[in-house]
Order: sequence, then C-alpha cells, then structure tokens
Amino acid sequence: MPSEQKGIGYALGAFLIWGICPIYFKWLAAVPAGEILTHRIIWSCVLLLCLLLGTRQWYKVQQVLRQPRQLLNLTISALLVAGNWLLFIWSVNHDHLLEASLGYYINPLLNILLGMVFLGERLRRLQWLAVALATIGVLIQVIMLGHLPWIALTLAGSFGIYGLIRKQIPVDAQSGLFVETLLLLPLALIYLFGFADSATSQLTHNPLSLNLLLMAAGVVTTVPLLLFTAGARLIPLSTLGFIQYLGPSLMFLLAITLYDEPIQGAKLLTFAFIWLALALFSLESWHRARRARHSAVA
Repeated sequence: MPSEQKGIGYALGAFLIWGICPIYFKWLAAVPAGEILTHRIIWSCVLLLCLLLGTRQWYKVQQVLRQPRQLLNLTISALLVAGNWLLFIWSVNHDHLLEASLGYYINPLLNILLGMVFLGERLRRLQWLAVALATIGVLIQVIMLGHLPWIALTLAGSFGIYGLIRKQIPVDAQSGLFVETLLLLPLALIYLFGFADSATSQLTHNPLSLNLLLMAAGVVTTVPLLLFTAGARLIPLSTLGFIQYLGPSLMFLLAITLYDEPIQGAKLLTFAFIWLALALFSLESWHRARRARHSAVA
C-alpha cells in the first residue's frame, strides 16, 4: 500500500476513535468525571511505558527527564490536556456533547489565531474571513441564548494552547505523552486513593466488567494519538485538515441521534456559521497545497 494511503488510513482511524469515544464515556456515566480522568492518566501511563520499553525508545524519555526547561513546558501542557480531558468527559456525561463537538470544530480556526499571535504567522484573506464567520457564529449564540458557549470555547482554547506549547517542545508524541502522564500520575493516585469516595472509587468492590472498562481508558487515550502521529507523517497537512472534521462530525451526529440532545435554532445557526468558516478554511488550504505541488513540479 502506498505511504499516503497508509497515512489516510491511520488518520481516519484516529479521528474515527475520537469521534465515537463519547459512547465509551457514556458507558461510564455512573463514574464521576474526576475518577475517569485519573484512570485515563494511570492506564495511559502503563500502556505507554510498555510501548516505550517494547520499542526500545526509553532513552528518549531519559533525555527529556534531564532537561528542566522541557519538563517545565511539559508540566504546563500536561495540566492543559488534563483539564481538556476532564471537561470533555464531564460535558459528554452531562448531555453537552453538542457543545463539545462545537469546540473541536472551532479548534482549527483558533489555531490560526494562535499561530498569528505567538508564532508570527500571517493570515491570508480567506483565513481572516473564516475567523470572522466563526466569531459571528459564537456571537449569535451569545445574543440569542444570552450566554457564551463556554464549554466549546474552553475545549477549543485549552487544546489549542496545548498544541501551541507542544509544537515548540522538541519531543516526539509518544515520549511527550508518557512524560505528561508521568507528571500527572502522582496527582491521579493521590486523588483516586486519598479523596475519591464514590461507589466506584474502590476497584476491589467494582465488578470486573467495570474495572476492565476503566482500564480501557488507556487504550482510548493512547491508540488514536499514535494513529494520528503516524498519519500526520505520511500525508499532507491539507489532507489531514479535511479528515480532522470527522471527529466532531461524529460527535454531532451522536448527540442529535443516539442521545437526543436538543438543538435550538440559535445553536444550529452557530454551527452553520462555523461549518461555513471551516469550508472556506479547508478550501484555502487545499488551493495553497495544490499551488505548492505545482510549483514543486515546475
């Protein structure tokens, strides 16, 4: 199979898992979001440790652990991604999946602004128009419903800043995620065994099926990230940009079909503006990539 087809397959697998993972979190609706987060951290750390040792990549982690500046940056990124995970789990299990999907639609547009502000990137005309349309979409919800879509904006903002920080840390995805979960591990263990007092916090009292579901949090967290990393290396960024909308689109469909979340006119209008903004953004990226390929051939 050609490498680009493999890359598309990896990327589709990653965003398919991210898109349907709300089903998994709904199965754990009886478990508080904070406990689910601790299991994500603990079992991701275990799985990544096994992968690093199995592929003899532990030396990369050792290199990171010797660099205090990288550790500081990874501590900040770890706290951001943990907050993102916690809010996403909470929103899914409190019937806010529509707003969560909106956040991941907004994320690529927010990345444009973060690149402009912090990395000195220049916005092209259609990108400015896309950002303006997204802003109008958010304002419509504020005016018609009287409140900000805070879940969507917090998810988009935390993941966008997380990506900005990780972009500037010279660490591969697997080692970086392991160090992040390793840094969070003491907090997760202290919370789970010292403060959590729900009916599901004692693993020895849980049925085996529930404990297996909790342990699967490591797979749900780690596998799509590894697929995404593998795919991103093999396909153009413009192609990856198109595929990334699969995740929030599946979340949107799950919310309105499987979980019957109501979608008022204001929310639908907000989604319409975001979708139009993303269409312009994708079209501009596709044209730019096409021009680049033609220039390279010439």
